[in-house]
Amino acid sequence: MIIWLSSYPKNGNTWIRSLISAYYYSNDGLFLGDQSLRNIEQFPTKKNLEGFNFDPNQPGDSARFWIPAQEKINMDKKVRFFKTHNALVKLGQNDFTNVKNSLGGIYIVRDPRNVIDSMARHFQIKHSEALIAMQDEKNFTYDFKKKNDYSDYQFISSWEKNYQSWKYNKLIPVKFIKYEDLLKETFFVFKEIIDFIDKLINNKNGFNREKAKRAVKSTSFENLKKIEESKGFSESINARKDNKKIPFFHLGPKNEWRKNFDEAYIKKINHIFEKNLSELNYL
Repeated sequence: MIIWLSSYPKNGNTWIRSLISAYYYSNDGLFLGDQSLRNIEQFPTKKNLEGFNFDPNQPGDSARFWIPAQEKINMDKKVRFFKTHNALVKLGQNDFTNVKNSLGGIYIVRDPRNVIDSMARHFQIKHSEALIAMQDEKNFTYDFKKKNDYSDYQFISSWEKNYQSWKYNKLIPVKFIKYEDLLKETFFVFKEIIDFIDKLINNKNGFNREKAKRAVKSTSFENLKKIEESKGFSESINARKDNKKIPFFHLGPKNEWRKNFDEAYIKKINHIFEKNLSELNYL
């Protein structure tokens, strides 16, 4: 059965994966970069869909086999974590998942005003383009390094629809957390995540406080940045202009929307996301 680690892009998914991989896939709670993250892969990918007859040149055609692919993954009846940016919605007649294949999920959301800058930098687009993308209810993402291959297609919809589809779903239990809370009280929020997971998987071993402390320490933003600088990071991308690597871990907690935008732009984005900022207590 699958436990989903979900978010809209650039909302903190990699940090959650790092914490969970350090705690559940090591003996000592230490995070080792890509070596640790390989324990929690993305769904869907081309590997998940091997043997299914879909058109890789057609965006979204692979959605017909999301459920069959999960059934195939779950044949050995093991518990697995998967990262995804998919909204928890139907794409046409195709569900992203169902109760037969999913135990639950952890969803992380981030202040949209900070997401704008992170998205713009990662995808090498303007702030205005990132803002448009975040409002696009038909938006999707895929591995754009591969030409004419949409096997990794994920239907992300808009930033609002994405988080609401997981927060208010009635299909599976979801632990909904805010990036800012995880940043402020990392250990305590992480303990809540572990307690949630252990309940899902019926783990009777209890909470390992020392291991959790090491996981938190080894996945601090400063340490993740050091690991990327010394060993590289598989999710970083190359700049279009000079083909140099763009650091994945750039500003992190220092990314502050008040410093990124002028007053007129702040007023504009506050108006666009007013309902969400209020709902998520960001005002």
